[in-house]
Amino acid sequence: MALPLRALLGLLFLLLVVGGLLPDHVQAWETGHRRHGRSGHGRNPLVHKHHRPKFKPGPWINAHATFYDGGSGTFGGACGYDDVVNKGYGLETVALSEALFNQGQACGACYEIKCVDDPQWCKPGQPSLFVTATNHCPPNYYESSENGGWCNPPRHHFDIAKPVFSKIADYTAGIIPVSYRRVPCQKRGGIRFTITGNPYFNEVLVWNVGGAGDVVSLQVKGNKNLKWTPMKRTWGQRWVTDAMMVGESLTFRVRASDGRFSTAWHIAPKNWQFGQTFEGKNFK
Repeated sequence: MALPLRALLGLLFLLLVVGGLLPDHVQAWETGHRRHGRSGHGRNPLVHKHHRPKFKPGPWINAHATFYDGGSGTFGGACGYDDVVNKGYGLETVALSEALFNQGQACGACYEIKCVDDPQWCKPGQPSLFVTATNHCPPNYYESSENGGWCNPPRHHFDIAKPVFSKIADYTAGIIPVSYRRVPCQKRGGIRFTITGNPYFNEVLVWNVGGAGDVVSLQVKGNKNLKWTPMKRTWGQRWVTDAMMVGESLTFRVRASDGRFSTAWHIAPKNWQFGQTFEGKNFK
């Protein structure tokens, strides 16, 4: 007995979702709708679009900040960005305390920082410093949190490169009270994906991420045999998989902490090589 037309259309829509062939906004709507257990009550999912708002500045929070010398060759760190200056982050970078770093998930997040409540050391007018998280300030449990163990949990603390620390305070202060908030990251160009490793261990560095700036998940898909495959964070913003990626045109899907995602369709051609960097669309 032939299936009713409505049942056939429903089956076709399900196959498109599973195969990843629907546009991103439709897949996002469908996934979110099913997660909340709603059927749509007759609304057409192809018409109803689900859009998350752009990342907005967060609330102001009190913390403290110190600085490190930041000499030549020291601007790498625990996020895996290597040479952050040449990757577009400049000197406006910061190492986060244990409580903020969140095992590397905060890598790429952007902050506005002001020196506060210390007229002796704060620069007049309370200028703002805008920085990107590119490193980890590890705890020092041999020192008190109030005297040397500045990055011990649960403290919120920023260790800033000396050249930019001096924009908000006199560096002779050593440590200063600050207020900070998360802000949208403003980046030039698109999200970059640098592929390294070998055919049996693929590593992808995700960088130059706008909007929320951080990445909570990464998926990769080929044009042939490689279906949508979650990649695993190994450290910072370096993600790995042992799935076979070689020989396929690659698509990457990035999801940020605000729930928004960006899909870079077929940005790596079939003949891509390890060590190459590819660019996809960015968050606004």
